[in-house]
Amino acid sequence: MRERPISALPNLGPKTAEWLAAVGITTETELRAIGPVEAWQRLRAAQPELITVNALYALHGALTNQHWAALPQELRALLRKDAGVE
Repeated sequence: MRERPISALPNLGPKTAEWLAAVGITTETELRAIGPVEAWQRLRAAQPELITVNALYALHGALTNQHWAALPQELRALLRKDAGVE
C-alpha cells in the first residue's frame, strides 16, 4: 500500500509538508513514529518565528483525523505541557 503524502493528511498542506521535510519528516509513517510533540519541537527549533502552538494541534489532529480547532481544551493543555509550552 502506498503512503499518503504528508500534505494529504488533515490540517497539513504543502507548506507544512515542506517544513516537515526540512526537519527530516517526509512520510506519514515517520510522523507517526516521531509523534506530534517531537515533530512540532523540530519545526519550532527550525523556524521559531513561523511555528505557533496551532501547528502542534494541527499535527496531532493530522494523526487522529481531527480538525485542529475541534481538539478539546484538556487535550490542548496536555499537548502544550508535553511540548514544554506555557
